[in-house]
Amino acid sequence: MEPIGFHSILILLGVAVVLVALFRYLRLPQILAYLCAGIVVGPYGMGWIPDLEGTRTLAEFGLVFLMFTVGLEFSLPKLIAMKTMVFGLGGAQVLISALVFGLVAWVFDVPPEGAVVIGGMLAMSSTAIVLKLLTEQLEQNSRHGRHAISVLLFQDLIVVPFLILIPALGGSLEQSVWMSLGWALLKSVLVLVGIFIVGRWLLRPIFHEVASAKLREYFMLAVLLLTLAAAWITEMAGLSLALGAFLAGMMMGETEYRHQVEGDILPFRDILLGLFFVTIGMMLDLSIMLELWPWVLVSVIAIIVFKTLLVLGLGKLFGMETGVALRTGLVLSQVGEFAFALILLANQHQLFCARTSQIVLASIILSMMLAPLIVRYNGWLAKRWVPGYTREREGNLGAIRAEATGANKHVIICGYGRSGQNLAWMLEQEGIPSVALDLDPVRVRDARDAGKPVVYGDVARRDVLEAAGLHRATALAISFYNTPAALKILEITRHVRPDMPVIVRTMDDADLDRLKAAGATEVVPESLEGSLMMGSHLLLLMGVPGSRIMRHVRNVRSDRYRMLRGFFHGLYPDDGNDAHAYQERLHSITLPAGAKAVGRLIVDLHLEQFGISVSAVRRGGIRGPEPSPETKLGAGDVLVLFGTPEALEQAEKILLEG
Repeated sequence: MEPIGFHSILILLGVAVVLVALFRYLRLPQILAYLCAGIVVGPYGMGWIPDLEGTRTLAEFGLVFLMFTVGLEFSLPKLIAMKTMVFGLGGAQVLISALVFGLVAWVFDVPPEGAVVIGGMLAMSSTAIVLKLLTEQLEQNSRHGRHAISVLLFQDLIVVPFLILIPALGGSLEQSVWMSLGWALLKSVLVLVGIFIVGRWLLRPIFHEVASAKLREYFMLAVLLLTLAAAWITEMAGLSLALGAFLAGMMMGETEYRHQVEGDILPFRDILLGLFFVTIGMMLDLSIMLELWPWVLVSVIAIIVFKTLLVLGLGKLFGMETGVALRTGLVLSQVGEFAFALILLANQHQLFCARTSQIVLASIILSMMLAPLIVRYNGWLAKRWVPGYTREREGNLGAIRAEATGANKHVIICGYGRSGQNLAWMLEQEGIPSVALDLDPVRVRDARDAGKPVVYGDVARRDVLEAAGLHRATALAISFYNTPAALKILEITRHVRPDMPVIVRTMDDADLDRLKAAGATEVVPESLEGSLMMGSHLLLLMGVPGSRIMRHVRNVRSDRYRMLRGFFHGLYPDDGNDAHAYQERLHSITLPAGAKAVGRLIVDLHLEQFGISVSAVRRGGIRGPEPSPETKLGAGDVLVLFGTPEALEQAEKILLEG
């Protein structure tokens, strides 16, 4: 295997970093940035990096970790709960798309084995792009969003049979395709049963021992060993690396260590997956693409139009409204990242010629580049192309208005999960009317059957909030924690009712200031409120008077949780979430005898200019909280500072060096 030069790695990293930053600024998926990086630096672009076997081998590891993650997230109960849409709509979409695209490829002289693979590739849609864009647009829980996710679940699952099928189709010519396929299926069943038997009996006790060591590196090493060992076993059986990784992920997904594994494997997956997409970009021959651009253009248009119309028709058969079915089709109209995995495997087994490979590859990449534009404007397109879609949405608004009719000085509850239901119960006990809005149709149906004032509606839309009586309501509560959605609701509410109290629930204090600045009357961070309740119960058990406890609680809340928001982070966050790495925190600094701050007043240091506050000064074992600005610092004092990591670093330089 030809080695990858150090200069090639530097070039690749430099181009990737620049393009990822650019695409992030343009709010485009990172996948497209990696693909473009491969096109730029590859042998058919600027020619800075040759097509090396070593690069392709590393890229296969990216595919391995991608399939491991898919297996990790595989949920049989979830599939059963959504079986109608997953297996019905998803199965029909994949089957018909694969047959039609495969037949077209066969008509254009692609060998039958290659035509089957092309049909399967083009039937897929991009899980990564669709989920990212739907989440950004707050559409993941909308009707078309849920239907699209159901189809994507089936597509992720159907990749596994194709990983078995392709090596069989590329087998020895001495055997028939059916013999090769039958032998591949038999080996797959044997390997799958063997891996699952071993996994069921040994995996949980082995990882229990590994986890009991409480060494993060040891746990991560064990996860890597499991993933690569399963991939190696399936490859030795004549199957694909990715299949073994998928099976390993499924086994780990059934253990209690699933979330820890997901967090540990994420850095490896993202880096190697980025390299995988770079390698795919390097495969695109721009000269052939320029020569064949009419074919590529026709192919892209045909793929997008056909998949949109197919899902539209199937959606109508499955009882969807026309507008919802069209939006689902538009969201799923592109080709996805799993097509790259299949084309890479197909090229290894030489199932079609280079010319066909280039047309298919270019069509996949261009369809993915158009996907952000199509998904972003799927609602606008549905309104333009389906005249009755607006009326259908008005019908839903009518149901909301009917529920809110007669309600005056009521509370609008956004989200009817556990917190929303508890809030509604407390309001009901006090005789305060409320109207709750939720996007879970099953939850809405069950609650309405029980006589609760709950209706289906997207609270991030102004017309929905107005239909719920926003002009007449006395307060609004956002009971779920989704900061982008909460900010959108606050913007709408403050425009219509700048005087109305709005209560927002969050997980922690990460976005407390943003939400307050956007107009939230109160922000309730669950982690901080939990700390207050635990402290209150503990003090009560220790005999502290209740009035004094309540005073402590009031002081913390009136100070907007500032006394609890700072904490000493340590090397690893206690919740395993690295998102807190750039938040404000507490940091202790000891002043040695030669420090510049010794003998000076706190006010003279001007630490507030850097966003730093002095939370406490400990001197001679005595801790003085919130010291006076006129406090004179001495040698040996320990200052407890509160601020961002960058500001704390600057403050330490000022205190020690001046």
